[in-house]
Amino acid sequence: MREFVITTDSNCDMDLEYLAEHGVGVIPHYYTVDDEVYGDGAELTVREFYDAMREGRKAATMASNPEVIRTKFEEYAKQGKDILHISFSSALSSAYDNIVGGAEEIMGKYPEMKIIVIDTLSASLGEGIMICKAIEMKEEGRTIEEAANWVRENSPHLNIQFTVDDLNFLYRGGRLSRSSAILGTVINIKPILYFDREGRLVALGKVRGRKKSLMTLVDNMEQRLGEYRDKQVFIGIVHGDCEMDARYIANQITERFGYTDITIRPIGPSIGAHSGPGAVGLIFLGDEK
Repeated sequence: MREFVITTDSNCDMDLEYLAEHGVGVIPHYYTVDDEVYGDGAELTVREFYDAMREGRKAATMASNPEVIRTKFEEYAKQGKDILHISFSSALSSAYDNIVGGAEEIMGKYPEMKIIVIDTLSASLGEGIMICKAIEMKEEGRTIEEAANWVRENSPHLNIQFTVDDLNFLYRGGRLSRSSAILGTVINIKPILYFDREGRLVALGKVRGRKKSLMTLVDNMEQRLGEYRDKQVFIGIVHGDCEMDARYIANQITERFGYTDITIRPIGPSIGAHSGPGAVGLIFLGDEK
C-alpha cells in the first residue's frame, strides 16, 4: 500500500501549526486589499484584514495558482506518495477546477500516482471537519480509498450557517442589492445564510436583531442534527473578528447539547471579503443542510 498525504487549501481556516504537525499540505488562495496581493506568506493579521474592511478598503479574492498546485503535487509524486485533496466548494471558486487540472497533469506525468480530489461543497471549518477525520483515519492505518469514501459520504451532511452583522458588506461583495442593504440596516434585519447542496452560499431566512440571529443558528442546529447528534468530529464556530459572539454561541451549544469539543477560528479572507467583520458561522454534521 502506497503512503498518502492529505492536502487542502488555505480556505479551510484550520490552525496552520496543527496541519503542519499532521503533514497536511496547504495550497494557498490569494486575496487583495486595494489591489495589493496577499497569501502564501504575505498575510495580514485577522484584525488588520477586518480593520481594512471597516475603513472601507476594497477586499477581493483570487483562486489558487495552477503553477503552485502543480509544483506542490509534484513534490509528493517525487516522494512516491499518493494525495487525498479536500477542496473548497467548486460553486464559489475556480480553485476546484484548478486542483483537478493540476492533479490530472501530474498523474499523467507520474502514472503510478493516485490523486483523489473531493469537492466538499463547503468552506472554512466545513473543510476542517473533513480534514480532521481524514487525518484520524490515515493515522489509524486506513487506506486512501477508505478515507476518501468517508469524506464523500459525509460531505453532503456538512451544515454551514452564517449570519452577518452589516449588510453593506454583502452589498459590496455583490450578494445583496443596495436597496435591500439600506432597508435591512434601517430595520435591523440580520440574514441567515447557508451552504446549499450545490455548495453555494445562499439565504436561508432573516431575523431582526443580533442576539436573535445568533440564537437562530443554534435553533437551526437542533433541527438538523438528527442521527448525527452523536457522530460529530467537532463543532466549528467561525467569526469575522468578533470572538465574543462566537464564544456566546459556543456556550449556548454546550448548555443545550452538551458538546465541549468546539473549535473557534476566524473566518478567512475568501469568505470574509464578502461577509465582512461581525459575521459568525456555525458548522456541524447533520441529517440535512
